[in-house]
Amino acid sequence: MTVWHTDIHKRKKTGGRKGAHRKKRRYERGRDPLLPVVGEPERLVERVRGGNLKVRVRYDKFANVTDPSTGKTSRVQILKVLQNPANPDFSRMGVLTRGALIETPLGVARVTSKPSSDGVINAVLVKAKA
Repeated sequence: MTVWHTDIHKRKKTGGRKGAHRKKRRYERGRDPLLPVVGEPERLVERVRGGNLKVRVRYDKFANVTDPSTGKTSRVQILKVLQNPANPDFSRMGVLTRGALIETPLGVARVTSKPSSDGVINAVLVKAKA
């Protein structure tokens, strides 16, 4: 089902509803949010505005983790999602969004990319394993 981001259903000062003075436009359409989680890698390629393509992560079990002390980046497995400050429900569901804390074999890392927009999971090591 399509999500509409329109501005055509406003209200009057009195609180009454204003009627729409035109029809909906195609550019006002949106999409339901895609909530990427840990699993076997799967990506969606969608056509977006301007005819461009956007790659979205639906499932992935690997992340590109950068160690800030050495500057080295390596592709490691995501063991689990520890915390997601974007939404408490995302923490429970294990959703990977920008800012989420993930556990990897290297240690705890924070996701720096937007998996549902970029199509890749990049992260920076926050706390290395001893």
